[in-house]
Amino acid sequence: MQLDERSGSILDELLKQPGVTSKELEKKYGLTRRQFGYSFNKINEFITSKNLPSIERSSQGNFIINQAVITNLKHDHEVSSAETNVYSEHQRQYIILLMLIGSHEALSLNHFSFDLDVSRNTILNDFKKVREIASDYSLKIKYSRVNGYFIEGEEFHIRQLLFNVIDTLIQMNGGERRVKSLIGIEEDELAEVKSRIENVECELSLKFTDEKLRTMPFDLLLVLRRIREGQTIEAFKISYKEISHTKEFEAAEEILHGTDISEQERLFITLHLLSTNVYWTDQLTEESIPHLKQALEDMLRIFENTACITLQEREELLDKLLMHVTPAYYRIKYHLTETADVKSFIVQDYRELFHLIDQSTSPLEKLIGSKIPDNEVAYLTMLIGGWMRRQGESLRQKTKAIVVCPKGVSVSRLMFIELKELFPEFVFLDSLSVREFYDYTLDFDVIFSPVFLETKKKLFLASSYLKQEEKNRLRRQVMLEVQGHTVHEINVHEILNIVRKYSDIKNESQLAKDLQQYITHDDIGNDSRHKSVYAYNLDELITSHRIDRVPSVASFEAAVRHCASPLVASGDIEQRYVEKMVAQNTEDNAYIILGEGVAIPHAAPEDGVNSVSMSLLKIDEGIEFAGSMIYVVVVIAAVDKEMHLKALLQLKDLAQSKKGRKALFDAETDQEICKVIQKHSVE
Repeated sequence: MQLDERSGSILDELLKQPGVTSKELEKKYGLTRRQFGYSFNKINEFITSKNLPSIERSSQGNFIINQAVITNLKHDHEVSSAETNVYSEHQRQYIILLMLIGSHEALSLNHFSFDLDVSRNTILNDFKKVREIASDYSLKIKYSRVNGYFIEGEEFHIRQLLFNVIDTLIQMNGGERRVKSLIGIEEDELAEVKSRIENVECELSLKFTDEKLRTMPFDLLLVLRRIREGQTIEAFKISYKEISHTKEFEAAEEILHGTDISEQERLFITLHLLSTNVYWTDQLTEESIPHLKQALEDMLRIFENTACITLQEREELLDKLLMHVTPAYYRIKYHLTETADVKSFIVQDYRELFHLIDQSTSPLEKLIGSKIPDNEVAYLTMLIGGWMRRQGESLRQKTKAIVVCPKGVSVSRLMFIELKELFPEFVFLDSLSVREFYDYTLDFDVIFSPVFLETKKKLFLASSYLKQEEKNRLRRQVMLEVQGHTVHEINVHEILNIVRKYSDIKNESQLAKDLQQYITHDDIGNDSRHKSVYAYNLDELITSHRIDRVPSVASFEAAVRHCASPLVASGDIEQRYVEKMVAQNTEDNAYIILGEGVAIPHAAPEDGVNSVSMSLLKIDEGIEFAGSMIYVVVVIAAVDKEMHLKALLQLKDLAQSKKGRKALFDAETDQEICKVIQKHSVE
């Protein structure tokens, strides 16, 4: 008897890893207990048909496998399952695609029905999914009486699909034999290409992964075959300058020796080498991709800050990331990332980790100039997740929090930042609206919100703007309930009694005050114990010579430039900071609207800020931006995350106060504007 694909895969797993449990197998293959039981019975029927003892299963889900089964079946099962012509639905679909790409004759339903040994109706049903897969690559499956079934679309996309099909089929038991027979590849020509690839490994001082070493000869043979048949790439947006200097370009000559193909095709083969995964290389340099290592360092820094962890042996991790991301860079840039869903397998166990790493990839996206696809984020998640397990780190050990605020994006984001600083030991996943919260799927432990929510999780009510005493109270409450302790229990006078035993205190009251401040700041996650940071009031930053009034402006961009001009003139910011604000603060970024009629355009400190500063522009007639009328624009230039924060929160109070806004909008002189600002420049 023969096993179906699912049962055969489970038997393979049991023979390779006898210690695996039934729960692990159910999870891996996405099976219910009943489905797994069905396959397990089929496996035992197959084993007993070979006159071997059946596999037993303990009540804990462990398997008891007689050694005779492992010895006799491991090779026998792989051979027998490779020889069967009974294919799963998934296998049939990819075999159909390979036939469509690699066949030399007109294909009818009868061809597919005969080769796959199924009915014409089954083939027609398979074609529904085949068309969906092809459409993912911008390709269409068409039929004509003269040509039969064929694929239509750009050659570049056909090759992308071809690589995915080969990769899928080769991984099946006996996959190489099936592919060779389906498209007529001879063993000697396959051996020749394998030999050339091995020479390439020596030339590049690297080792391709075993998986890629199996598939690359098929990929290259079929590409060369298509080129000889006149199916060439006509328009291909590869920069010759970017990859022609690489060693991979030289190595492509070794593979293409004796073939007469165009420069475009040589670049395509080079790109295929550049985008192929390796598991070892002795050339970790930035010659081919400048600034890649810095982008990875920035990504790790963002991830550590977001996930509240410190990654050990950073340089070694960076080397591994550099080795992985170098080929990924070309895959992402030239849209070669496989479409098979890798993410779904990762998020089963690493949903939150995937989410946080996805939030940290902005430096890579900026370097590559493209969004990082989910599949590539999934691979990064596997790599970084494995590194965390190696050093004993786990997100499961950390308190995960979300912020739910009904008051709009800008207020929600500010609340998120304040709470993240207040609880540096928590992992903050997202700031959400109330509607988003009820559809939220990630796992979390606590919620902070200014409104009551129906939830079984720990909910802590917190106002959208927390004053210092509220922060202290909230932190004590949360830490006591979540972790069972609060560091506010430290007694300053007891510390002073210890210090008196071993030294003379010159100013006891000042020492007590400084100790209390140190403990309080340490408790709320402030790093002022390392440096003294002055927090400006709003009226200290927005002074009369940084205020201007105009009847109207031509556009929001013009308003930003006008508002920023005093800060450029004083040297507080550079002109490039203005350009960055203009580029970033578009209609899509409504988060810069702080309150009704008030906008706060800004960029990052590294974009050209020389000193912390603010300037204000009042527009009498207002200007439309992101669906709102803006009457006051305040440019904010921050040098860090602290010095401007008090002033920003005071400005937020003003912008969200109906009375304060009216006073600001009605002000007719700079002095009147100053008075409104001074009134809101309070602790």
